[in-house]
Amino acid sequence: MHPVDIAGPRLQLREFTDEDAAAVLAIYGDAEATRHLSFAPRTPRQVEEIVARSIASAAARPRSEYAVAVTRAGAAADVVGFARLALDPHQQRAATIGFALRPDTWGAGLGTETVHLLCALAFDELGLHRLWAARAPLNTASARTLLRAGMTQEGRIREHVFVNGAWRDSVTYSVLEDEWSGPAGRGA
Repeated sequence: MHPVDIAGPRLQLREFTDEDAAAVLAIYGDAEATRHLSFAPRTPRQVEEIVARSIASAAARPRSEYAVAVTRAGAAADVVGFARLALDPHQQRAATIGFALRPDTWGAGLGTETVHLLCALAFDELGLHRLWAARAPLNTASARTLLRAGMTQEGRIREHVFVNGAWRDSVTYSVLEDEWSGPAGRGA
């Protein structure tokens, strides 16, 4: 699917443009926003490279990564998050998802809607069978978000990520295509 353009009640997933680097920096350059992610805050140059790679991945054929902007519905310039779906080369019809939102948007259910939109991309558009996500053990807000979005906690990957000079576990979640009934069935 290119270009990605999927809308929910309050949010939309769309392809990145060069003009989005400053908005992504407000997420990936923020210490609070990246506290539970698998990397330290990014520099402006690193964010520019991330946006450029996201734009390039959208043109790849076959496409294996969908790194997209999360915007307010009807306000494509208001980037509130970064979402990613990456096809898993080691599993049939499977992908991993992840997302990060601007801290000023936290607590309003936008994370749950973002996961719903990623599920719609995966199951309704790409015909996948399984999605999985991982979170930092201390990120309890992400745990609530993934469960509220209809995912099932599967387990823990020990010392999965090396960040800030130390190994960190990841807690994993998944949802299968026959468990996904679309946003309407999930109360988005």
